[in-house]
Amino acid sequence: MIWLYILLALGMFVTVYFRLYLFAIPKNRLTILMYHQIEKDSAEELTISPENLEKQFSYLNQNHFNSIFFSEIHKTYRKKIIITFDDGYENNAQYLPLLLEKYNLKATIFIPTKFIQEGYKSYKMMNFEDIRNLDRKIIEIALHSHCHDNFKNSTLDFIHNDLKENMNILDKERIIYSKVLAYPYGGYPKNDKKKAALFMLLKNLGIEFAVRIGNKINYFPTKEPYELCRIDIKGNESLLKFKLKLIFGRLKLF
Repeated sequence: MIWLYILLALGMFVTVYFRLYLFAIPKNRLTILMYHQIEKDSAEELTISPENLEKQFSYLNQNHFNSIFFSEIHKTYRKKIIITFDDGYENNAQYLPLLLEKYNLKATIFIPTKFIQEGYKSYKMMNFEDIRNLDRKIIEIALHSHCHDNFKNSTLDFIHNDLKENMNILDKERIIYSKVLAYPYGGYPKNDKKKAALFMLLKNLGIEFAVRIGNKINYFPTKEPYELCRIDIKGNESLLKFKLKLIFGRLKLF
């Protein structure tokens, strides 16, 4: 009998921790995926090959996931998913539009404007003209700070000025964007008082949502619009692991 109770307790934990109860209310289930670069023959963890990305997009299409922008987040769909890419790499513009169009999907690219102005390490980045030329029917632009510094230990003044710079540059470059923020490195204050002050700052700037990593499926609508979770998709992962992430988020056992 004791084993039955243990199994029941374990089942309840798994159901709650991985939010599996959302399968019973699919209209409230929101999955947000996080990608970075798309490149052939790269061993970098945050870079996915075009071939593997196509397999994942094909799976989403065949299994009737409804790919949306953040600007459509309040619409009621079953199997609602948001596909996001960070940083504005040139290879996103090279590969992403064709794959999105082929599989009837949409994606959001979070732009750190300093990376576009000055570059980032040795990577090739899009320029502002590239960003303006992206097809807005399939690609949405959003905020990723200006300097791409971790907000976890930053002052509120720094964060305010950095985000204002991010938005001002995009405005000056005539780039339409959604007021949604991806925290650089997924970092933000965890202290309740500092976190509340940050969230008030975001609200005052007109930012509607912010995404961290978290690696969990979201319940939506949410009472925590500035703590939406994204699932981190790595380049070396199998299609099976991708499918499991769509169910559980990230399992440390994988």
